[in-house]
Amino acid sequence: MNRRGLQVVLGLLATVAVASGLAGMLVGPAALPGAGPVDATVDSGFRYASTFWFAAGVLAWWAVPRVERAGTVLRLTLGVVILGGFARLLAVLASGWPHPVYLGTLVVELVVVPLVLLWQAGVARAARRTQPGGPDDGRPL
Repeated sequence: MNRRGLQVVLGLLATVAVASGLAGMLVGPAALPGAGPVDATVDSGFRYASTFWFAAGVLAWWAVPRVERAGTVLRLTLGVVILGGFARLLAVLASGWPHPVYLGTLVVELVVVPLVLLWQAGVARAARRTQPGGPDDGRPL
């Protein structure tokens, strides 16, 4: 499993989350593609929810240099992202299809992120096998 490739992909995903979360906190729903006017309640809820997206990006950045050991943090953080993808699907059922940009986010949340979690698990397994005292450390039994 390619550790460096995983770090790059995770870093890119984290950067998108931090940037869009920050934009959501500072600009509000007006930062959304295709956004229209909203009332104060929607604005408040959107800015509040954006902090979680921002935090998910920060946690993913934290995991990048220690990606083979950060499985628990990544499973929790990216698991919430996957859950958010299912919430988007629920929104489609309740309100219809969103701006096309969000179809791409659905693919990222429900396809790419689970693949990243599987990739991380493979990198972690490979790292454990090559650690001293691991099953493939080359020392005689």
